[in-house]
Amino acid sequence: MYIFLFKVRRVLKSQEVYENFLRCIALFNQELVSGSELLQLVTPFLGKFPELFAQFKSFLGVKELSFTSPVTNDRSNEGIGREIDYASCKRIGSSYRALPKTYQQPKCSGRTAVCKEVLNDTWVSFPAWSEDSTFVSSKKTPYEEQLHRCEDERFELDVVLETNLATIRVLESVQKKLSRMSAEDQEKFRLDDCLGGTSEVIQRRAIYRIYGDKAPDIIESLKKNPVTAVPVVLKRLKAKEEEWREAQQGFNKTWREQYERAYLKSLDHQAVNFKQNDTKALRSKSLLNEIESVYDEHQEQQPEGRTATSSGPHLIYTYEDWQILEDAASLISYYVKRQPAIQKEDKDTIRQVLHQFIPELFFSSSSSSTCQSLFSSTADETPAETTTEPSVAEVPERRRKAANPGVTPEPTTPTRSPPEPPPKMTEEMYSLLFANNNWYFFFRLHHTLCSRLLRIYRQAQIQLLEYRTEKEREKLLCEGKKEKSNGPAMELRLKQPSEVELEEYYPAFLDMVRNLLVGNLDPTHYEDTLREMFTIHAYIGFTMDKLIQNITRQLHHLVSDEICLKVVELYLSEKKRGAAGGSLVTQCVRVSKETSYQWKAEHCMADENCFKMMFLQRQGQVVMTIELLDTEDVQTEDPTEVQHLSNYVEQFINVDEQNSQSEGFLLKPVLLQRNIRHFQRWQCRTMRMMKDEVKSSWKRLMGVESASNMDCRFRLNSHKMMFIVNSEDYMYRWGTLTRAKEFQSMVFQKHHEKFAAWHNSWLQENVSPRAAELVQDWLTGEEDEEMVPCKTVCEVSEVHGMTVTRYRVQYIRRASSP
Repeated sequence: MYIFLFKVRRVLKSQEVYENFLRCIALFNQELVSGSELLQLVTPFLGKFPELFAQFKSFLGVKELSFTSPVTNDRSNEGIGREIDYASCKRIGSSYRALPKTYQQPKCSGRTAVCKEVLNDTWVSFPAWSEDSTFVSSKKTPYEEQLHRCEDERFELDVVLETNLATIRVLESVQKKLSRMSAEDQEKFRLDDCLGGTSEVIQRRAIYRIYGDKAPDIIESLKKNPVTAVPVVLKRLKAKEEEWREAQQGFNKTWREQYERAYLKSLDHQAVNFKQNDTKALRSKSLLNEIESVYDEHQEQQPEGRTATSSGPHLIYTYEDWQILEDAASLISYYVKRQPAIQKEDKDTIRQVLHQFIPELFFSSSSSSTCQSLFSSTADETPAETTTEPSVAEVPERRRKAANPGVTPEPTTPTRSPPEPPPKMTEEMYSLLFANNNWYFFFRLHHTLCSRLLRIYRQAQIQLLEYRTEKEREKLLCEGKKEKSNGPAMELRLKQPSEVELEEYYPAFLDMVRNLLVGNLDPTHYEDTLREMFTIHAYIGFTMDKLIQNITRQLHHLVSDEICLKVVELYLSEKKRGAAGGSLVTQCVRVSKETSYQWKAEHCMADENCFKMMFLQRQGQVVMTIELLDTEDVQTEDPTEVQHLSNYVEQFINVDEQNSQSEGFLLKPVLLQRNIRHFQRWQCRTMRMMKDEVKSSWKRLMGVESASNMDCRFRLNSHKMMFIVNSEDYMYRWGTLTRAKEFQSMVFQKHHEKFAAWHNSWLQENVSPRAAELVQDWLTGEEDEEMVPCKTVCEVSEVHGMTVTRYRVQYIRRASSP
């Protein structure tokens, strides 16, 4: 045995593998595995060495292996099954995997031809357990758990009642049977373990539920003395039946209340985490990180060593309905008006921002003249009440008209007439605003509010359309003498009918938001009412009060911060110069003015981020684009120097405009008459020369296409001019490519002759005649060395007008492998 182990250790080479082999033998010595199992364990170690493996089998003994060989085969097959990686096999659906083609099917001697045709030998069940699932959708919300708990309780009570009722029926049949017997037969009558029924479990379970620990004695009495025990037990069971039926009615009322409270909440799966996630997403830090991450992505996409002055907008948002702007302004003004912490002057300024400044940016019907005095002086007195704010009842009235155009509402007395829709402009317009962080936060929150109001309004319109379609269907059913039916939730009393008419859903929603803002409505009741109205789409309105409060804080900061006020003042001043927007077609005309506007804004917001915000009017919608500008190299300088530099850049770019200083010399010229005559003669000669030069240059430029698209910008801190990437000048003469193709063969011939002359001179200096002959013989296949029998074919062809010789080798027979 020692010599055998020495040989095994030598062939296994690794000490760790040898120790594992010894552990297998130790398991056999401790009688933890059988001989066949030991043989299976050591097969990976000794399977490659037949002599050692045969010697090891002899040590185990043939008798021990003779009766265990079938077990070995079964275990080996089981091991093969465990080694299959079903996760990488071909799948069908989510629960079946195909066995690999290399899998050896076990033999079955009892199968017929039909079995072989219909039985499955390929697909294996591979279930995915719910405990292993990582999908969020498979996890229940607390409201779903509550509904499931109610269902479990109802099911358990139903099982108890049915079990008790089944036991009563069995014992009643036994009692009737006893009543037809004589006294002697009653004394001899005995019950079996089923107590007169067909199931032993049901009767035992019912008796155990009533008598508890005394149930074995009761069951024994029922078996031995049914005449006396059956009436007593039957009376107790009937009493419990009545008691439990009364309790079931009370439970049904409780369960119904729980269903009504949790049914709509269980359907709204998005509302569980919406509040928490929305609060984080609308924080100022999150909004700033979002655009900074987009800015970094754009910077990474720029080629190395190149910097682009403008990489395009980083964020794009769309205002699809202009009326939503009025609804949003109405809600914000309603909340601001009732905030005692905001001063009266700030409230008036906020009202002007909402109803004058914002509509002007979004091309609404507000006049620009009223906006010119905006933020002019905080010390000036403003009217106590302005007529630009819509009344509380005005917006719902306008939406009511839109929701039900066929009904004319009763006339009301609003504080002002409803706003006219913005005129449809044939050309696209845009407004340009350079803003700081606070204005960026405000516009992001403002767009979020408008988008959510629009979603609520559209959902109300969809539900109204579905309701009218359902009404038409019910009308057709009534004509066919069929009873109309409510929805399943109404029939099951899981959902109560709403107190608000469908036509009034959106106005009622706005009223509820107002009541929630001032504290007249409980948040829980507000959410429940929204769920009843908008079902699973109501979650976006749950944080409406938080959103409006956040917008109000931003507005208060806008009207009280000096930099924010300067942003608006700069916009209004640049708007007078035509640098803050206009027609999108003529935007290129305002490039210099907009560039000057940008430099002024960057110096005004030197300590903050500068955002380029554009509001584009397209097809009745307003698209807001936001771009974070790179202002790291801009340093604060003297405002006078900045203004002089701005004027210089405008004069440098606007080459067509006349200089105002040169125009002053034309008013009072100081010249002599003889100089004027000399100048006129010189001017005539010059004009003739220029005409001749123009004619000659015109002839030279016939068929020439050129473009001057080179752009540049100035660094404010160094006054250096830098060229913009991807802007260039070019000139191209038509027909040059055709002429080049005509002379191409001549050029190739000249280059070939030049190369051939150089090559021949090099051959004469560096290659002997014998070497040249050997190369020629090798090319033509006439070499003396042993070669595969082949035939060399020389093909002469022309390439670009020159003769070229190509050698092709055709093998007579395929070369044998070495």
